[in-house]
Amino acid sequence: MDGMAADGHPAPEALRDRWAAALRSLGATGDPYPYADDLLARWSEPQRRYHTLDHLTAVLDHIDVLEQYAVDPDLVRLAAWFHDAVYLPDRSENEERSARLAERALTEAGLPPEKTAEVARLVRLTVTHDPSDDDPDGQVLCDADLAILAAPPKTYAVYTAAIREEYAFVPSEAFREGRAAVLRQLLALPRLFRTPYGAAEWETTARYNIGAELELLTG
Repeated sequence: MDGMAADGHPAPEALRDRWAAALRSLGATGDPYPYADDLLARWSEPQRRYHTLDHLTAVLDHIDVLEQYAVDPDLVRLAAWFHDAVYLPDRSENEERSARLAERALTEAGLPPEKTAEVARLVRLTVTHDPSDDDPDGQVLCDADLAILAAPPKTYAVYTAAIREEYAFVPSEAFREGRAAVLRQLLALPRLFRTPYGAAEWETTARYNIGAELELLTG
C-alpha cells in the first residue's frame, strides 16, 4: 500500500512528503524537512502506544476524507501534525505545550503569523474536542482525531488496550475511574462529530463503542 512500510506501519518518507506539501502550500519559506524529522521523532517516542505515527497517519487520512468541509484543509493537516507532538501520559498540559511548539516551529519555518496562530488555536481545541458551529476547520480536526471511536470492534479493542499501556503507571482502579470519566464526558456531548460525514458515518458506531467500553469498566 502506498505510504506504508513493509511492516505495515507508516513509511516515514511518505509522511515527510505529506508534511512538506502542506507546509509549502501555505506559503512557508523554510526547508520543511528538518521540521518533519523532528516531528517524526516526537511521534516515535518510546512512551507512546496509541499516540504514535499510526495515529498521526490515521488522523491525516481522515482529514483527507473530510477536507471538503474545511476552509483550509492544509492548516488542519499542520494542526494534526502538532496536536499530540508533545505527549507525556503523566502530564496534563500536553496540548498547550504542543500548541507552543507549533508556534515556535512554524514561525521558524516561515509560515505567515496569522496561519501559525490558527494552527496553534486548532491544536488547543483538542483539549475539549468541542468546536463551535462556525468553526469548520476545528470540526474537521476534532472529527478526524475522534474517528477511532467509530472503529470496528477489533480495532477499537486494540485502541483501548494501547491507551491502557500508555497509562500502565496508573493503578487499575484509578485507571478505570479516570477512563470512565472521560467516556462519560464524551457521551455527554450533544454530538461527537460535527461534520456532515462524521455525523452520518461515525456517530452511532462511536456511541455504541463508548457505551460498551464504559459498561466493561463499570459493570
